[in-house]
Amino acid sequence: MIGSPEELARLLDRHAYLCDEGLATAGFLALTMRRPLFLEGEAGVGKTELAKTLASALGAPLIRLQCYEGLDASQALYDWDFPRQLLHLRTAEAAGVTDAGRLEGELYDRRFLLARPLLKALETSPSVLLVDEVDRADDEFEAFLLEVLSDFAITVPELGTIRAERPPVVVITSNRTREVHDALKRRCLYHWLDHPPFEREVAIIRRRLPEASERLAGEVARAAERLRGAGLLKPPGVAETLDWTEALVALGVRSLDPDRAAATLGAVLKHREDQVRGLEILLDGA
Repeated sequence: MIGSPEELARLLDRHAYLCDEGLATAGFLALTMRRPLFLEGEAGVGKTELAKTLASALGAPLIRLQCYEGLDASQALYDWDFPRQLLHLRTAEAAGVTDAGRLEGELYDRRFLLARPLLKALETSPSVLLVDEVDRADDEFEAFLLEVLSDFAITVPELGTIRAERPPVVVITSNRTREVHDALKRRCLYHWLDHPPFEREVAIIRRRLPEASERLAGEVARAAERLRGAGLLKPPGVAETLDWTEALVALGVRSLDPDRAAATLGAVLKHREDQVRGLEILLDGA
């Protein structure tokens, strides 16, 4: 029901997510064309947050599948509730039910099927499905994810095919720790999400943390910009910038000085080597 990229940008803005024209266009096309949106970029630039905000803006539940190495179909698609099946079997035996065919049919009833995130998203309408950090999963996971996204359907051998009445809005994120297979990307609309420019980052800080002074927001955004260009192991993203600002606000800081920066550096840099290098950079610019 969203008529243009500008309308989507305004809708996200009302939920405190500021996006540029490129991201708004990609999001609008994904909604209009009913295609998954594949967001790639450094950690902390707002990929996951976009899916969360989109769910809030559309008034749809967010169903999140956090990817990791070793993720398999039973954890992503569905699984059978074996304890409940066993309890049902014992109850039937205690009641004197001896019809094996009937018992088998009852054991593989829909009520004993545990819907994991992918199946849950297909059965929930409307919904926003977030497949987070797909680059952390294995190639095998990409294969059955591609199969699900091709038809928005899952086949359960004992029950048949379960198909979405209305396909969920799908957002897939990747931090590019490895290359994702081209077949999955071709199924999606692709957008690279970069760190925001200085002015937009200040606006994001002020929007998310209105209690932060304009001066503090500008100084934190400028410091984060310098840290990102320093070749750190883990450059700070917008999420870390917000955490840093929130920590400073909690301390009653109105302006970023070297002492406060050093004391709160753990909110923005999470490696010891980065903290040592980051402190040098901030002190040089003081």
